[in-house]
Amino acid sequence: MRREYLRTMWIYRHFVLYFVCLLLLSDFASTHLRYSLQEESKIGTLLGNIAKDMGMDSSALTGRNLRIVTGTKQDLFQVNQKEGSLFVNRRIDREELCATSNQCLINIKTVIENPLEMHQITVEIVDVNDNAPTFTDNVYNLETLETAMTGTRYQLEGAHDPDIGSNALQSYKLTQNQFFRLETDDFGDGGKVPVLVLQRILDRENSARHALILTAVDGGKPQKTGTLTINVVVSDVNDNAPNCGKQKYNVTVKEDAPNGTFLLQINATDLDEGENGEIEYVLRSKFRNGASDIFYLDSKTGELRINGGLNFEEKQVYELKVLAADKGVVSLSTQCNVLVKVEDVNDNRPEIDVTSLSDRISEDARPGTVVALMGVTDLDSGVNGQVVCSLPENIPFELKQSSDTNFYSLVTKGNLDKELKSFYDIAITAKDLGTPSQSSTKIIHVKVMDVNDNSPVFIQSPYTFYVPENNKPGVSVFSVSAADVDEGENSRVSYSIDHANSEQSVTSFVDINDESGAVFALKSFDFELQKTFQFHVLATDLGTPPLSSIVTVNVFILDQNDNVPMILYPISANGSAKGVEEISRNVNPGHLVTKVRAYDADIGYNGWLLFSLQEVSDHSLFALDRYTGQIRTLRSFTETDEAEHKLVILVKDNGNVSLSATATVIIKLVEPKEAFSASDVKSVENNVQENNVTFYLVITLGSVSFLFIISIIVLIVMQCSHSTDRSSKYLQDSNYDGTLCHSIQYRSGDKRYMLVGPRTSIGSTIIPGSKGNTLVVQDRRRRPSGEVRAD
Repeated sequence: MRREYLRTMWIYRHFVLYFVCLLLLSDFASTHLRYSLQEESKIGTLLGNIAKDMGMDSSALTGRNLRIVTGTKQDLFQVNQKEGSLFVNRRIDREELCATSNQCLINIKTVIENPLEMHQITVEIVDVNDNAPTFTDNVYNLETLETAMTGTRYQLEGAHDPDIGSNALQSYKLTQNQFFRLETDDFGDGGKVPVLVLQRILDRENSARHALILTAVDGGKPQKTGTLTINVVVSDVNDNAPNCGKQKYNVTVKEDAPNGTFLLQINATDLDEGENGEIEYVLRSKFRNGASDIFYLDSKTGELRINGGLNFEEKQVYELKVLAADKGVVSLSTQCNVLVKVEDVNDNRPEIDVTSLSDRISEDARPGTVVALMGVTDLDSGVNGQVVCSLPENIPFELKQSSDTNFYSLVTKGNLDKELKSFYDIAITAKDLGTPSQSSTKIIHVKVMDVNDNSPVFIQSPYTFYVPENNKPGVSVFSVSAADVDEGENSRVSYSIDHANSEQSVTSFVDINDESGAVFALKSFDFELQKTFQFHVLATDLGTPPLSSIVTVNVFILDQNDNVPMILYPISANGSAKGVEEISRNVNPGHLVTKVRAYDADIGYNGWLLFSLQEVSDHSLFALDRYTGQIRTLRSFTETDEAEHKLVILVKDNGNVSLSATATVIIKLVEPKEAFSASDVKSVENNVQENNVTFYLVITLGSVSFLFIISIIVLIVMQCSHSTDRSSKYLQDSNYDGTLCHSIQYRSGDKRYMLVGPRTSIGSTIIPGSKGNTLVVQDRRRRPSGEVRAD
């Protein structure tokens, strides 16, 4: 601020020196103009035209350099050098420029050169109501005693309004209330000060706080206001004595109540606050024979507790006097009366003394076996000393009372089962006939010893396992497990194959671990030779005498894609898959040239064959059906077509690892006459060739059909030889059509499975049910070429 002041004074001095020189060297002219402007006018607001107001023509200003040259506030206004108009250059705040002065005048000077002229301009800044009255703080806290007299005055801090005249602060308003009214003291230039006047006696107990709103109002149009929140806090004085919650407190306590037992809480209240409302309790009663030590009173909370020594036979009623006093400077107090009645109790419990005990008993012990002998005593007399003993319900034990009513024997009353419960915590309760009754409990621990009375039980019966073919010999393929609920040696189980109920051939390809129950394959299975077999496993415990159980194990061999498709046609004389077909050049499009026939010994997707052209001399002449293997012409032959065409057909199955074979067909185009003359010779050759194919086909079909029929017979025998539970696991499809050679269906758990057999008709393919050999059957839908899909 000081630096800015020095800079302003330096500029001012130079201008003064400059104008003094001008006055000495030239003629001098001066005019005094006066303008009026409201504060907060917008930038650019026009005050007047200097040239016109001085009687000059605005054209005379050209080239004379009209400017404002003096005054510290010259940046508030600016002049147009060409027209001479004076306008507002920045925001003008009267309160900032003139503070609380009633008249705010701003003097500026303008200079015009050639010839030099200086003019005095006075601008009066007119106040507008742009400020609302404000208080120093938004909240004012006023504290007063509740004993304050009416008429007490509380001077408040007044509001401030920087505006002047009618726009300044005019009056105060107070929210309507019944305890205070508002008066205003006018201190002239010091402003108007609000004063609160108490007009009604305060009572802190009825209302400890009063919230008032003081509003300051100016005289502008529109009026502006400011508010102050006044919180009146009424301070307390000790004008209320404590008050007992009840006229008399009554409580009954048993004579055997332990030390520290809570009896009651004396709850006196005081409407005052602070120390005037804090209550202290004092037990005033004095007893003979040390009775004052029987009770304890908490001086702060008023809780009355047992301190020890109650005895109904010595004293039945205690009358206590409790003084409740506050902590005021002049303490006020009141007296609370307490009546304590002592109640007699049956304070001796029966005692049980066990004289003989056998804590271990065999689970095959006969009913009536003695477990323990005991005596019962009670130090009380009369009815309080008469004792009755009892046991919990639903246990295989009972109490028998001897001729002397104070003696009992604990005996078994039913058969014991160690597997159901291995030990008993027998709670013997002795209860006297007093009022209220006293009782005691004695726990006798009895352990039930195990005998071998349970056979091993298999976790599943029967077992069904699925083993993929081509397994490694000597590797465990599955396992069986049996549990015995006995303990020790009686629960250890040994496994073996039951040769009496199993096929003799089974022992040649499976064996079992006698300890773990793991079953090992002694050879590699071949699905095409054997699809299923059955044997029985015997589980025997090591008890004396040993007990055993037997379970049936059904094993199904799952097919793997281990057979390469076999080409049935074409087959050459040397046994290779190669053949020659002659057709006439004049055949129509779609003509059946020949049909590639193939067979796969696998089933399911592994046996589903697809045909594709691996090599062809002309793709526009021939087409191959991917499902049937039929080769047909696509168009008519022309003279430019080659006379001989070679087709290499790839036949592959749909196994996870696909296997394939190829067949070569040589197609020769002959003229119609040649084809006719060669037909007789070819028919003879075809008859011989077809006879050979038919012979091999009959042998193949007979072998497969024989194996398939044997598998069906074995399954039927298995189903007929088992119980209803087993038959429920091997269900035939609900859509079964009576054709046994198509599929065998069975169920394991919550899933149904199907083994799909091969179709061996020439030109057909084996229709799969899934990507593996085991199919989960849910529904059946027709697919191309008679395919049955099992999802």
